Amino acid sequence: MNLLRVLVVEDEPSTRTELATQLAEQPSVGEVVSAAGGDEAVRLLGSGSFDAAFLDIAMPGLTGMDVARILKRLSDPPEIVFVTAYDNHAVEAFGLGAADYLLKPFRPERLAEAVARIGGRRSGPVVGDKADDLAVVQVELAGRTVFVRRDDIAYAEAHGDYVRLHSSQGSHLLRQSLTYLEQVWDAAGFVRAHRSFLINLAAVTELRVTSTAGLVAVTEAGEVPVSRRHSRLLRERLLQAAREGGAGR
Repeated sequence: MNLLRVLVVEDEPSTRTELATQLAEQPSVGEVVSAAGGDEAVRLLGSGSFDAAFLDIAMPGLTGMDVARILKRLSDPPEIVFVTAYDNHAVEAFGLGAADYLLKPFRPERLAEAVARIGGRRSGPVVGDKADDLAVVQVELAGRTVFVRRDDIAYAEAHGDYVRLHSSQGSHLLRQSLTYLEQVWDAAGFVRAHRSFLINLAAVTELRVTSTAGLVAVTEAGEVPVSRRHSRLLRERLLQAAREGGAGR
C-alpha cells in the first residue's frame, strides 16, 4: 500500500500541531497537510487528493460536518475520521460514512488504530483477512473434539497458558494466548476490556457500574470487568458498532 496523504482540519493550534505530529509518526503516513478551519481545508483540496481527513467538528465557518459533506462529493473521497470532545455527533458522523470517531483526549494507540482502519479500507478486502483466522476454534474436551464458532463467544478470559472462551452455552479452554486472539479477532469485533479479558462487542447488552467490581460489560454469558485503562476505547468501539448495527445482539 502506498503511504497515506492525510489532511488535518482543526482550529485550535496546539491540538492541530499535536495531531499532525502524531499522524506523521505513523509508519503508513507519508504526508500530513494541516488546515486551521473548514474554509482553508476546502481550498487545500486543489493541492491534490487525500487518502484521509481528520476533522474537528465545532469550528468557525464551515464545520467538520460541512467539510465531510463536501469531501463525500469528490470522485475519490478520502476516508473521514472525526476528532472531537463530544460524542453527541456520532450518529450523524457514521451516517456520513466516517471510518472512525475519536474522542479527545485520545491515546496514541487509539490514533494508530484509526490509521490502521483507514489503511484497510483504502486497500480494499484482502483474501485471507485476519478476520477469518480462527473463525471456528477447535478445543479438546474429555477425549472429544469440540468446534466452537467465534461469533458464539461472548468473551475470552486469560487462564494461565490457556484462554477460557465463554458463551451462553458454557465455557471451553483453548491453548492460545489472549494477546494472539486480540490480534486475529480485532477485525471481527473483539476488544480488550481488561488485561485479562477480551470481549465480543456484539455480545454486550449494556455497561453497568457495580459497587464491587466497578464498571462491567454485561453479556448473556456473564459480566466482564472493564478496567479504567480500556474503558474509553471500549465505549468508542461499542458506540461505533451500535451505529453499524453490530452491538448488543
